[in-house]
Amino acid sequence: MITDQGCSVQKAADSLGTRSNILYRWQPEIEDQKSGISLSEDEGTELKEVRREVRELRMGKTVLKKASALFAKKMK
Repeated sequence: MITDQGCSVQKAADSLGTRSNILYRWQPEIEDQKSGISLSEDEGTELKEVRREVRELRMGKTVLKKASALFAKKMK
């Protein structure tokens, strides 16, 4: 209503029977969704999983790097 029909936030809130502060809070989220900036729920979940996997891989890389340095030191 606010973005599509150009209504004021207060008018839309009155029409929906809710408080205007709730609509003010939702308005940026809706605008982001329309512009394609925000992620869908599936994309957000996938992003969290990928970040967790990257973190685990980086930890594994650090462990392997330290282990190879230790073995190289023992070989000398």
